Amino acid sequence: MNPARICELLAPFLPAPLTASQLDQISIYIDLLLRWNSRINLTAIRDPEQIVTRHFGESVFSARYLLPNPDVAPDVLPGVNPAVPPARAVDLGSGAGFPGLPLKICSPQTSTTLIESNHKKVAFLREVIRSLTLTSIDVFPGHAQDFPSGSAGIVTVRAVERFTSILPIATRLLAPGGRLALLIGSSQVPEARATVPELSWTAAVPIPRSEARVLFVGARTDSVTGT
Repeated sequence: MNPARICELLAPFLPAPLTASQLDQISIYIDLLLRWNSRINLTAIRDPEQIVTRHFGESVFSARYLLPNPDVAPDVLPGVNPAVPPARAVDLGSGAGFPGLPLKICSPQTSTTLIESNHKKVAFLREVIRSLTLTSIDVFPGHAQDFPSGSAGIVTVRAVERFTSILPIATRLLAPGGRLALLIGSSQVPEARATVPELSWTAAVPIPRSEARVLFVGARTDSVTGT
């Protein structure tokens, strides 16, 4: 897909354009996604422009709030220092790589792990990482229950099954001061808050070009860790 068109489509989600290198990486990623999607079910969306606005738009929008990047991340949530990268970003149930891979593209210095138990999707994620020559990123080919607890500065969750069941597991992965970032429908916000009330939740942030999608972030506070 043409990088200039990708830049145009992502404009509503970012305060400043991505670099030419980042746009090239997204273009390659989309080509791989479309090619692999003909063999394994990675996304129900087939139109490249909708893939950009639905998947990449939501992902890069969250990057401006979650990860340090002086070019594209001037907006921060309360208590977040944009100059300090988290210990590790973990994308739980990564699937086709959203939002984990776009977050990595936006913030190359952030160490990242993609958790995915489906072996075919694991192969796809590793192919994208190889093709984009990304470093300090790995794929954990298993379940989140088996990932080390307390090891993530950020855990992202998007479009996972058994939403309420996965939230306590995601919370267990957080290091002291870590944040759980949910890309969900606004109707799920009360459910998320009730499922893990021990987190300190910020106000949900509406996602551009969406009627009901939000970014909802909860922090693991000192009172939870006992420090």
